[in-house]
Amino acid sequence: MRERVQLKTTALGKTEIQVSNITFGCWELGGGPWEFTSDDNNIKAIQAAFEMGITTFDTAEGYGAGHSEEVVGAALEGMRKETVISTKVSRANLAPGDVRRSAESSLKRLKTDYIDIYYIHWPSFEIPVSETLGEFNKLKEEGLIRAIGVSNFSLEQLKEASSFAQIDVIQPEYSLLHRSIEEEIIPYCAQENIGIMSYSSIAKGILTGAFHLGGKQLDEEDFRSKRRLFYPEHMEKSRELIVLLKEIADGRNKAISQVAISWLLHQHALTTAIVGSQSIKHMKENVEAVDMILSSDELIALETTSRKVIAEIDAP
Repeated sequence: MRERVQLKTTALGKTEIQVSNITFGCWELGGGPWEFTSDDNNIKAIQAAFEMGITTFDTAEGYGAGHSEEVVGAALEGMRKETVISTKVSRANLAPGDVRRSAESSLKRLKTDYIDIYYIHWPSFEIPVSETLGEFNKLKEEGLIRAIGVSNFSLEQLKEASSFAQIDVIQPEYSLLHRSIEEEIIPYCAQENIGIMSYSSIAKGILTGAFHLGGKQLDEEDFRSKRRLFYPEHMEKSRELIVLLKEIADGRNKAISQVAISWLLHQHALTTAIVGSQSIKHMKENVEAVDMILSSDELIALETTSRKVIAEIDAP
């Protein structure tokens, strides 16, 4: 038997699926817009994360045109029954026939005969969600998928989707620098028992301190340079939050990112935080954040500074 660490798990929405508090985000592993290491490195990173206790892995057909799914499938072969895999159908493939083709292709790439959580990656501008979810329901009845999720949906879109299928989980952006779901999405999900799986949990790297304190620069080709949080004037406004995170981290001899992840895990509505990395060292740090307990004073300081910084960034 394999000796493995056991991370805490939480039931996903109304399902019996247990997800680990940290989910391995596999976007980077597809190549595409990210700085890329190698498939061999990334397969080892997934397997190391599994040994550390992460059982939940999130990918999508759109990550590297299916390549991320191939890497996940190769890495988790032989461990399928001990893992939870979520993947997503792209906005271009939301017509019923396309949904089925996408699901079948994802199953092949993932080397599995079922997907634990199947998401609509982005809402469609053209295909009624009733048609898309009609096919999702058929896939679920056939046992090809176990749970249905939506990603990047507004409250109105989530409510509409919920009238056509049992939505078990939503995947929104959520971090100390992006908290818009707290106003409406979180209360609705709590009321309806819908899981929340956060992405960009460390704001695509900003909440590691690497840019503010480590001198890291983005290449012009890096997609993040076009994202609003990475605009130089917004980076300057978020410095105050990074300094506070460093102060808390230094007091515990921890990494800045660990404090940012720990803050997320202190938010009771959250089911699991998606954090990705091609570095085994960084994944180990991510996992260790699960055991970090922040004091009420630290939580209040983070809450206050986070809201102040977000307001300044959002100011016209």
